[in-house]
Amino acid sequence: MLSLHHCNTSWASTISPLSNQTQAVVGVANVGHSDNLTNRSAKNPAVAGLSMTLGVLSNIIALFILAKAYTRLRRRSKATFLLFASSLVATDLAGHIIPGAVVLHFYSNSIGTSPPTHADATCQFLGGSMVFFGLCPLFLGSAMAAERCLGVTQPLLHARLVSGTRTKMALVLIWLAALAVALLPAVRLGEYTYQHPGTWCFIRVLGKTKDTDVAFLLLFSAFGLGSLAMSLVCNTISGITLVRARLRRRNCHRRTAKSHDIEMVAQLLGIMITSCICWSPLLIFGLMSVTNGHSSHCQKDDMYYKKLMVMGVRLASCNQILDPWVYILLRRAVLRKIYQLTTGQTDMRGSTFRRWEISSLQSSEKKNTIKRI
Repeated sequence: MLSLHHCNTSWASTISPLSNQTQAVVGVANVGHSDNLTNRSAKNPAVAGLSMTLGVLSNIIALFILAKAYTRLRRRSKATFLLFASSLVATDLAGHIIPGAVVLHFYSNSIGTSPPTHADATCQFLGGSMVFFGLCPLFLGSAMAAERCLGVTQPLLHARLVSGTRTKMALVLIWLAALAVALLPAVRLGEYTYQHPGTWCFIRVLGKTKDTDVAFLLLFSAFGLGSLAMSLVCNTISGITLVRARLRRRNCHRRTAKSHDIEMVAQLLGIMITSCICWSPLLIFGLMSVTNGHSSHCQKDDMYYKKLMVMGVRLASCNQILDPWVYILLRRAVLRKIYQLTTGQTDMRGSTFRRWEISSLQSSEKKNTIKRI
């Protein structure tokens, strides 16, 4: 990582002019070589194509597994979670195909070598897609965490309030909210522009930033970080509740920790951790960049923040690849196989997994009875 350069270096020029000039020549050569390597890797279409292909295949596999599970468990308490998870994976799939196709179009037209100075309609569409498909997974993750928190802490209230129709209404509201934020530049709040190295578009964070650009980026980051914080709080409460239920079961010999609750909370924790790792850098780097761009016009600083934004968007794109694998690998069937391999047990009759499955089925039937009443 290159160190942060400051525009005001007059204090150092009075100490050793010859030494400083020599160091400056060496520094420019090193930075130029590093920039060339970065630009070559950033403008390589094979990387973008491979990422898009891997993401599409991963989401298709997860979507097939989720659709099969939803058909089988339509009348059980896990159906709401599966509907949310299916919507998340479908959104990630669309988030790979639509922006990915535009990025590959940029590569094919060699836009990265000489990006336009002003954002055209394609850039506006890609920037809006980046915001929309960035907020949707974060909103869906927080909604899933809140739904599971209610289901774990207040199961009877959850059975009365949560239904398939209300879940679908919540999904529509989430998508509309993300779309409303993405369309804010249409009402002159913020602007989308080409980003370094010219192969993607996002909110203007560097250059001639305006107060509206700062406000738009602050709104986007606030929604993103707020969703991550909400997921953290809800998943923490759910996890603590399940651990306490497990301890009560050991002391009172009661089956209070249900397998489907443990499975869903484990998946939510995986999704939350993945989202935090992948999305936090872009949200934070965006805030840093727009603050620097609004208060300073140092070209060296601009290149530093441009590289930070490229790093952030690459990590964010990994989230759509990892989300489906979190669900695929943290399913009960996979965990059961891992349990068998690590313990050497082939008969699951007396195991914890088998006891949890029986109690989970009984819990689901009880909740269905409450809904019918």
